[in-house]
Amino acid sequence: MLYYLFDWLNELNFPGAGLFQYVSFRAAMAIILSLMISTIIGRRIIDKLQKMQIGETIRDLGLEGQMSKRGTPTMGGLIIIISILVPVLLCCKLHNVYIILMVVTTIWLGMLGFLDDYIKLKRDKEGLRGKFKIVAQIGLGLIVGLTLYLSPDVMIKENIEVRNADGTLERVTYVAEGVKSTQTTIPFVKNNNLNYESFTSFLGDYAEPAAWILFVVITIFIVTAVSNGSNLTDGLDGLAAGSSAIIGATLGVLAYVSGHIQFAAYLNIMFIPGSEELVIFAAAFIGALIGFLWYNAYPAQVFMGDTGSLTIGGIIAVFAIIIHKELLLPILCGIFFIESLSVMMQVFYFKYTKKRYGEGKRIFKMTPLHHHFQKAGNAGIAAKFQRPIIPLPESKIVTRFWIIGAILAVITLATLKIR
Repeated sequence: MLYYLFDWLNELNFPGAGLFQYVSFRAAMAIILSLMISTIIGRRIIDKLQKMQIGETIRDLGLEGQMSKRGTPTMGGLIIIISILVPVLLCCKLHNVYIILMVVTTIWLGMLGFLDDYIKLKRDKEGLRGKFKIVAQIGLGLIVGLTLYLSPDVMIKENIEVRNADGTLERVTYVAEGVKSTQTTIPFVKNNNLNYESFTSFLGDYAEPAAWILFVVITIFIVTAVSNGSNLTDGLDGLAAGSSAIIGATLGVLAYVSGHIQFAAYLNIMFIPGSEELVIFAAAFIGALIGFLWYNAYPAQVFMGDTGSLTIGGIIAVFAIIIHKELLLPILCGIFFIESLSVMMQVFYFKYTKKRYGEGKRIFKMTPLHHHFQKAGNAGIAAKFQRPIIPLPESKIVTRFWIIGAILAVITLATLKIR
């Protein structure tokens, strides 16, 4: 909203009003506002949750320091959501289709997570049934995929290499007019553009619409997988928030270079007009998470609950899809990926060994993976390859996961030049 006010003031030659035309200035404003909002309203929301006796119910799983968390207020994801939406509404171009999609994603999954937390606290400890969560996530994936397909404002300009006679790259240029495309960026290959239409080319005249159907299906899968991966990662104080802030910063960089034609040409990647506005959303996202860490860092005064974890996972997924970098997520969101994979491996191996040997066996002492390092003892097949593990302090586990997340973020950015 402030953008339109200052745009009007700029037309009247009001001194300094032109600053709001710059993405960098509005991104700085967004991160400052989100930090201030999250730290200021965070304390009030925590006090309100405590008065309403909305505290976490803890099962005794034999984890060090676990029972001390009992009664800690949950649903703190409300702090994150408010701290994202307010700066975005104030600083962004609200007619930008990408910003509209990000706002819809934040509200949609925020409501889903809030409902899940509410049912856990007031009615059923199991929360919202899994099938209803999946339906809601599929619904969001459909909205995002179909909007990107149908909206006339969603265009890309493909990078075209101009080479010298000896085959060396002279420069990268772009077509004059934007086109709708199912192209995306893939890592570690010379021409790092992959078009989903290449998988449907055998359909002839129907190849293009079939490619968009495939794109929508992939969008649904990514939104569901990343939001659930974030949800599984939210098990230690500050783990999900800190990891997501690192991911958000990386996505902000990718959005900036994708929306800036000179940087896009230098990196030889597709140019996405309008995606630079997402940098402001990323800034608000980072500020909200860092501000939330003020209260969520060990020992946590509040948990984000599904209200926060489902939302931040969905935001990351949709953001990456919009800037055509969704196939970089297995690297960038490696923490989420390995947490989800550990759960799937544990469940599959337990069921397999129970069916074959009559007794279920485990790979890890406990999943998601972060609890494996937190739990005393030396159980599971991992015991065959290591000495007995002494439980690590929670803060050390979280810090090491953050370091791994930062390394993965650097690798993700490096893939734009490593081909």
